[in-house]
Amino acid sequence: MATKTKMKKITDDEIIKLYMDYVLEHESVPKSIYKFCKDGKIEEAAFYEHFGSVTGIQKAIWNKFYSSTETLMQKNKEYEQFSNKDKMLTFFYSFFELLTLNRSYVLFALQNDKTMMKNMEQLKGLRLHIKQFATELINQSNADKNLKITKHSPKLFSEGAWLQFLFILKFWMDDDSAGFEKTDIAIEKSINTIFDVFDNTPLDNIIDFGKFLFKEKMS
Repeated sequence: MATKTKMKKITDDEIIKLYMDYVLEHESVPKSIYKFCKDGKIEEAAFYEHFGSVTGIQKAIWNKFYSSTETLMQKNKEYEQFSNKDKMLTFFYSFFELLTLNRSYVLFALQNDKTMMKNMEQLKGLRLHIKQFATELINQSNADKNLKITKHSPKLFSEGAWLQFLFILKFWMDDDSAGFEKTDIAIEKSINTIFDVFDNTPLDNIIDFGKFLFKEKMS
């Protein structure tokens, strides 16, 4: 007589781990939530308590990457005393260290569908987080300025930070250097550049950054 497989209750983090393992083992996204839940021996209803679809879990993974990075930064007791530039550098270094720990999944997630719009869809939540983080930094900087003319646009700065992230993400995906040391250099130079632009002294670092990019493209 057939017996019903006992299903287990599960947390959102456990579902995310199951999903990441599933796509790497099968080299494809689940064709249905039913199939994914059956393979993972979890109740379909339990999945829907946390996520509404495969797209939902894909977005949630990137949001988890961000929240984990934020938690890690806040554990550093000296973080609040950092300059805005160092806070941004800390975020990028920490975030890409986390991506490196999950590199196989990230490469699959971004290379599985070559359509840019599909990739942007799963990064939508992350984009909001990064832009909010950058906005908070520039607002803190503006609070110390008395003259309106010396204040910077949070909208422009946050969009610039997001574009820098996309550039570094692509650079990291293509980086084949040991320990991804070239990505670390790209992070440092790109963050220096965006802050120099907003400090109105961009020339030296922009030239330096441009030389670095040119060298990497030609090598």
